[in-house]
Amino acid sequence: MNDLSLTILPETPNDAQLIERLHERTFGPGRFVLSAYRLREHVDHINALSFTAWIGTLLVGSVRQLPIAIGETPALLLGPLTVEPPFRARGVGRALLDRALADARAQGHKLTVLVGDEPYYSRVGFKKIPKGRVTMPGPVDANRLLVIELADGAFEGVSGPIRPDWSKARTA
Repeated sequence: MNDLSLTILPETPNDAQLIERLHERTFGPGRFVLSAYRLREHVDHINALSFTAWIGTLLVGSVRQLPIAIGETPALLLGPLTVEPPFRARGVGRALLDRALADARAQGHKLTVLVGDEPYYSRVGFKKIPKGRVTMPGPVDANRLLVIELADGAFEGVSGPIRPDWSKARTA
């Protein structure tokens, strides 16, 4: 991170407004029509598995993870991952990914999926999900549907629709 000191912290409820503004700046209003947002409509992300990146008091990045299921198999959906444009290509996104995946693994989660660019995410171990093996609500480019096993063999035999983990749905 050059001469700037980066701090990665678990997300807190107090971070929500800053993160929303970051998402507005980096993704714009079109983010709400993406398939991944259909999964976020009824189930909240897990603060203990979602992280913020700070340089001093400046929020420079964020990553969230949401409980989902693939068929009947529990998993996490990673995203959105975003970094303020002036701080991209400085290791912020990688630091957020490393922390999110390490903590998910440590807490016993076995699979994480995301919709993203394989060249970027393959550096931390994500692989393309074979076409037709899983489906998401709404249209999604199958070439961007990626998975990482947080436990050896965790994706063997897993298939079906990706849906929110309804056991963790919001009640209000």
